[in-house]
Amino acid sequence: MSRIAVSKLPIDPGPAAWNELLPNAPRPQSVEGHLTADWIVIGAGFAGLAAARRLSQLCPSDRISVLEARRVAEGPAGRNSGFMIDLPHDLASADYGGAREKDRALTADNRHAIAFAAEMAREFGLGEDVFSQSGKINGAATAKGHAHNCEYAAHLASMGEASEMLDAQSMKDLTGTDYYCSGLYTAGTAMIQPAAYVRGVAQGLSSNRVQIFENSPVTGLSRDGDWTATTPAGKVTAPKVILAVNGHLNSFGFLKNHLMHVFTYASMTRPLSAAEMARLGGQRVWGITPADPMGTTVRRISSPEGDRIIVRNRFTFDPSMEVDQRRITRVARDHDRAFCARFPMLADVDMQYRWGGRLCLSRNNVSVVRELDEELFAACCQNGLGTTRGTLAGILAAELATNTKSDRLDRMLADGEPTKLPPRLITKYGANGYLRVQELKAGREL
Repeated sequence: MSRIAVSKLPIDPGPAAWNELLPNAPRPQSVEGHLTADWIVIGAGFAGLAAARRLSQLCPSDRISVLEARRVAEGPAGRNSGFMIDLPHDLASADYGGAREKDRALTADNRHAIAFAAEMAREFGLGEDVFSQSGKINGAATAKGHAHNCEYAAHLASMGEASEMLDAQSMKDLTGTDYYCSGLYTAGTAMIQPAAYVRGVAQGLSSNRVQIFENSPVTGLSRDGDWTATTPAGKVTAPKVILAVNGHLNSFGFLKNHLMHVFTYASMTRPLSAAEMARLGGQRVWGITPADPMGTTVRRISSPEGDRIIVRNRFTFDPSMEVDQRRITRVARDHDRAFCARFPMLADVDMQYRWGGRLCLSRNNVSVVRELDEELFAACCQNGLGTTRGTLAGILAAELATNTKSDRLDRMLADGEPTKLPPRLITKYGANGYLRVQELKAGREL
């Protein structure tokens, strides 16, 4: 018999801004009383929803209960920047790339996940404003950033992947600002409205076989024959469980001192007025990741009330998986500086939303897709790429749990588990010092 007491529930700082832009969701269904199912999926983010979808394909008559601690899209899935990236994007690498053959396999796996997501978007009627495979640009603001882009382009070429270098004028025509000296365009990234996407997928999956339970945090798991997940108002019992909780895998008692818990931060402007959009110029929809991984990500999104700009930068290592409002306030100064440097013509535009989002990374950049206990499976540790790698982890965890063979699953299992971290205090102060040094070295890319 196995018993797991969950030590910590998710805490997310600030509003999930992407979710705030949407109409109010319908009244949630929560777990009440004692329910039974064939599968329990814990977590309704990218990984959990992908796992539920794949299970529904592989086991078309099974009943699947998805348990979400809060409302769908209020957690990390509604807080990311909305880049579903196909190509290598290692945040620990100077130019995102790694070993060529491994990156080829990684790219093929990422594209499988994006195609899986695109199929759901089509089936569930999610429009281009929610899911669009329009590509992205690595924007360079310095000669060093441009050199990173050139190195990355050469690495992509060695993999047989196309890219297009944009000059300073092309970047200004796109963004309206002359901040960028060059950019590297790649076509395979899907740009999403992350909250609308996960809400749309959750709604599309919901049926008498797949039930999405919100405001139903799992406080304990026990196994006596079947698994039982306990929530504040009830229980769900099923033979098999998939944990899709990313870094909160530690809260369930697994891989302690193997996972790195990092927060990143973002701010979103109020809607721009027609005069402000005219003053800015450029195209109305675009997304830029920084040439330096520690730099600033920027998106412009279009909406009927006026376009908005999102900036995301700064990383902090927080093993407690919590940050307070004071951190958001301090980081806000960096967001305002980055925004004003790029868009001086919008100096009077305020930020309407500021928030933080949880990431989970491993030292050796591997995910956790494995059987943790008898009939208890994980789809966790997305290494800062929750949209793509979370989707892939969910797919593969469902395949592992149903004994469905694939080369992708073999590759994931061959990666092994995350390597152990040094003692906690050394890791905390060392990691934060390293992150801050790398951010300072990024210079104008930040």
